[in-house]
This record gives sequence, structure tokens and C-alpha cells, in this order.
Amino acid sequence: MTKIDIVSGFLGAGKTTLIKKLLKEALAGEQVVLIENEFGEIGIDGGFLKEAGIEIKEMNSGCICCSLVGDFGTSLKEVLGKYSPDRILIEPSGVGKLSDVMKAVEEATENEGVQLGSAVAVVDAKKCKVYLKNFGEFFANQIEHAGTIILSRTGEMKEEKINQCIELIRHHNEKAAIITTPWDELEGVKILEAMENAKDLEAELMAEVLAEHDEHCTCGCHDHEHHHEQEHCHHDHEHHHDHHHDHEHCHHDHEHHHDHEHHHDHDHDHEHHHEHGEHCNCGCHDHDHHGHHHADDVFTSWGMETPDKFTKEQIEDILEKLEDKDAYGFVLRAKGMVADQNGGFIHFDYVPGESEVRNGGAEYTGKICVIGSELKEDNLKKLFVER
Repeated sequence: MTKIDIVSGFLGAGKTTLIKKLLKEALAGEQVVLIENEFGEIGIDGGFLKEAGIEIKEMNSGCICCSLVGDFGTSLKEVLGKYSPDRILIEPSGVGKLSDVMKAVEEATENEGVQLGSAVAVVDAKKCKVYLKNFGEFFANQIEHAGTIILSRTGEMKEEKINQCIELIRHHNEKAAIITTPWDELEGVKILEAMENAKDLEAELMAEVLAEHDEHCTCGCHDHEHHHEQEHCHHDHEHHHDHHHDHEHCHHDHEHHHDHEHHHDHDHDHEHHHEHGEHCNCGCHDHDHHGHHHADDVFTSWGMETPDKFTKEQIEDILEKLEDKDAYGFVLRAKGMVADQNGGFIHFDYVPGESEVRNGGAEYTGKICVIGSELKEDNLKKLFVER
């Protein structure tokens, strides 16, 4: 099945540079057709792509979101019939509305058995504010309808200015993945990963916590039928710690012998030794001892994306501070990837009493996620922002 990706962006934002990068670093093994539609202009970028063996359907007599809607459908069908490509990249006019382009693609391919993949907006981070002010209708439309927003020229900007740009974008689009890492530091495959629904760090980490809870906790927080079992539940597991957190009716003494459960993209044994009773607010002590609260109702998550740069020492200090449950709540897990002040990216994992900070591959933006109960989100944000 042919995938269709739309790469929108104002003139000069860097669409062609991005497409070159994707073709070279992420799509080299696919048969790709690029459809260009510059508003009344000659397709001057066609040369380099033809030389690379990429077939191009150039439409230069108008804009696909207005006068060329009908012709666009015919042209797209011709491309599908002639080349049966793995992927079609559509680079619409820089002055077109992304919503109109998406509608034209959907109408043209309704019966063609194709998959409308990603809708991308390339945004010059330096011009974000002035473009929103002066070209609000068109510029905002691209941002509002994009599944992925790729910032260009961030390598030339200070973190404060990038964050201001992100804040403006979030007023128009709360959910899109925003790529903030400078392109020369980022492999094209990472950009494609973000375009094609990058992994949700928060959902991934929450699933791990819930799976671990189900496997090792018998507190009855998932049991609706035995309402009173929790009143006298006993967890007869030996724990590695000497300081057992006893409760009036329920004793959590867990031994966590699971060397395999916390290997996060690194090759070493990462044992998880923490006092489950101390850090788990799973509900087995509350709610009138009826056990109506499921673990996924009690555990909450907090996360943020950030282009800010950190040092390993700063991350280590932050993770150590997460032990303060009065300040931050009961933090069970934390994981993230953030830019390093010395170049590259820092990856980190945290469980109570134990953390790991290491160098890792570049991500399309810094990502942080914390899982626990009674989390104090304002304090967590200050911890990572003000550090």
C-alpha cells in the first residue's frame, strides 16, 4: 500500500532540505515519488531529485488547494498507476492551507487503496512569531492540522527563544510532535519516526509500571468481587531492604528479583530494588478497604518536551531530589532523553533509590516522563525547568 506524506511549510522554511535528508537517510530503500506544486513557479528543485533516480510529477500551473484540485486528482492517480510507489511525498505551495491539501489528497485517493500518512509543517523557528502575526490564517492553518511540526534553524537560537516558539505553537496545536533538535544532529530515521507516530514515552512507561504492579502486587486493587480481602492482605515476599514500611492491616514485603524487567535500550543488568509499600499508593490501604480502585486509576503521569540542554550532573541531582515524596509525590519511575550541553543526548532511568544516567542517541526533542501517585506536577516542572 502506498503511503502519502504531505510536507508543508512557508516559502524558505526548509521543506526541500528536509525532503533531501529524508530521501538520503530514511527512505533510501523505498520507491518514492515527489509531487511538487509551487504556486505559479517552475519546479527548480526537480533536478537533484531526477538525478537521484526519483520520478517527479511537477505541477506548476497553480495550487492544488485551489485551481488544481481536479487536475491534482488526475495526476495523483497517474502516479499511482504508473509507478505504484511505496511512498508519495507531496510538497505543496508555501502559501497553501494544509487543511485544503489534506482534503484534496483524501478526495483524490478515496478509492485508490492508499494510506494518508503524515501531515508535516516545517516552521522556521526564527520567524514563528512574526509569521503568526502577519500571515495568521495560512500559517496557523499549517500548524493546526499538522501531526508533526519540524522546527528549522534551531541550532542558531537560544533555548529561551525556542521555548517561546513552542509556546506559540502549542496555542494552536497541543498534540503534534514538535522536532526541536537541529537537523544536522539528528538522523533522518528519527524524523521519519516522529512523522509516523513516534513512540509515546508516557504510555510506554505507564504500561511498564502497571505490568510490574500486576505481576508483583497482590493488594487486590484490581479485584472488584472480594471487597474485604484488602483489609487483611499480606504480601509475603522477602525484600532486599531492611526498612519495611508496615501498615496497620497490610504489610508489603516484596522481593523484586527481576533483572530483566528494566532494560531500557542498554545492555546491562539493571536491578530494581525499592520498597513497594513505601512508594506504592496502589489503594490497598484506602477507599474504605473495598478495593474498587484499579492501579491505572491511582498511578498518574507527568511529562514534558523540552529543547533545553542539561549536564549529567544536573540530571543526577534532579533524580536524587525525586526521593523527596513531600515535595514531588510518590515517584515510582522516571525516564527521559534530553540534550546534553556538551553535545549529543543524555538518557536516564529512575526507580526509587536507584538511577542511571548515560549518553544516548539524539532524539527529535527532549522528552521527560514521571510516573507515580499524588504527583506534585508544578514542583516537578520547576525541578526540570529551573534545575
